[in-house]
Amino acid sequence: MSHVHCPECGFQNPEAANYCSKCGALLPHDDQGAHTTMTFTPEDVTEDDSLSLADLRIEGPALVVRSGGGRSGETYAVESERLGIGRGPENEVFLDDVTVSRRHAVLVHRDDGYYIDDEESLNGTYVNRRRVESAKLEDGDEVQIGKYRLTFLES
Repeated sequence: MSHVHCPECGFQNPEAANYCSKCGALLPHDDQGAHTTMTFTPEDVTEDDSLSLADLRIEGPALVVRSGGGRSGETYAVESERLGIGRGPENEVFLDDVTVSRRHAVLVHRDDGYYIDDEESLNGTYVNRRRVESAKLEDGDEVQIGKYRLTFLES
């Protein structure tokens, strides 16, 4: 079995690993065609026309997948106080990608609005391209979890 050494900490990882098991850094690979996941940078994503809940015929807040995994346009209505997001099948928002933790994040309704809370995920949760532990969401905010970019719509 061959291994890949982490450029950050030097830890020896299995060849199939994309991220270091010790520090979480991206691992270098020579054969880029063998990967089953892709890395997206802000330059790779084009801006879509604005979208509203009325367009989707949904009452109340929702998360809309804007890009990632060929699931663009999938919509998740927020119908409870908590909405689990992750790679585990028990989540209400199931994002099937190795860069997404099993219990990655949770969307929570609090007295003053909706918040996204990171659940100590390995690769982090981003709101408007900034890594957050917890952030209040406003209408139109972009949430990135792994390769997925979702838009939070409230009105």
